[in-house]
Amino acid sequence: MSDNNKVQIFSTILVSLVILVLYADGILFGYLRDAHKISEVQQKSKYAIITSGNIRLRSVKEDLTQRKKANSNPFITPLNVTEGERIAWLQRSLPKLEIFKSDLLSKQFHSRVLQFFNSECEVRVFMTWISQATSFGSRELLAVESLFKAHPKGCLVILSRTLDSAKGYTILKPLIDRRLKVHAVAPDLSFLFKNTPAETWLDDLKKGNKDPGEISLAQNLSNIMRLAVLYKYGGIYLDTDFIVLKPLTGLRNSIGAQSVDFLSKNWTRLNNAVLIFDMNHPLLLNFIEEFSSTFDGNRWGHNGPYLVSRVVRKVGPTPEFNFTVLPPMAFYPVDWKKIGGLFERPKSEAQLRWVEAKLLQLSGESYGVHLWNRQSSSLLIEEGSAMGRLISDHCVTCKDIYTF
Repeated sequence: MSDNNKVQIFSTILVSLVILVLYADGILFGYLRDAHKISEVQQKSKYAIITSGNIRLRSVKEDLTQRKKANSNPFITPLNVTEGERIAWLQRSLPKLEIFKSDLLSKQFHSRVLQFFNSECEVRVFMTWISQATSFGSRELLAVESLFKAHPKGCLVILSRTLDSAKGYTILKPLIDRRLKVHAVAPDLSFLFKNTPAETWLDDLKKGNKDPGEISLAQNLSNIMRLAVLYKYGGIYLDTDFIVLKPLTGLRNSIGAQSVDFLSKNWTRLNNAVLIFDMNHPLLLNFIEEFSSTFDGNRWGHNGPYLVSRVVRKVGPTPEFNFTVLPPMAFYPVDWKKIGGLFERPKSEAQLRWVEAKLLQLSGESYGVHLWNRQSSSLLIEEGSAMGRLISDHCVTCKDIYTF
């Protein structure tokens, strides 16, 4: 074989080896690249919140985390158990439920409330918060801000064991630093319910003579606490998902209708998210009596909106009660089934005109907007939406409007 042939054969083999190496390297690089992408996606999927429209859809991992949190909530009763098992659960859980504690802090409740309200208050307002302090988020703060935007000299007491803490103070500090009068006070339920029918209800519950029911006990505690605190002190009660649009100072002994009959215009259901009553008002006492005598922890709304509706329907327009039922536009201008529309940004000229018309209507006829947190808590406020513009006009610090 000549030297030229040897060189040609060697060159051919060398070129083939180079091509083979490059091909193998390409396969390996592609595999590593794809593996890196898969790993990157897997890492992101652990934390991602997928957004579709304005509804936040949680990843599987986050959903499982939320379920674990719900299951670890001491106020959530076990499902699919008997009445006796629920009562036994409550007896075991009582030591962990801080709202029931009676200690040095809670025993100062009355004196702290009186001292706080001793200063000049344009209005006296109450809220309740029974969940963890860390759950008091941007939406709740914006509701509080809207109250002070309408009542710069108002005084707000939040009945809350968890917010009456260093963590709670940190959460409320941006408002306190602006000299706004907001104060979280650990309630003393025994004092609050004393000499009312709720006193017996609380005793029965703690002794195991009352079924707490499947509905969150925190929700039903809030239902009775708002009635008792208004009966003891008088003033205004607001849910933490209520955005105040204009001063409530002109209202007295008032409750709002949630819905009315289309033809007769008579109310069909009232709601207890906003209550404005004088101290010792007889209607409040009737509400408390109804709560204590007909309590049912297994039916949603039975001890809240349905309760106030039942009682007002019973007493009728009796002069001795002297109260006013305000139309839905006052506090509940948007039905819970349609609340999502307020959160969406307009995507057409027609939708923009709707937003403008809705804002004009609300500014003229409504004292505020109930956000129906059960339906809207997962909705994001989109820029340009009716809700975004409402809150922008009625906030104080105006932080995190579009981030919850």
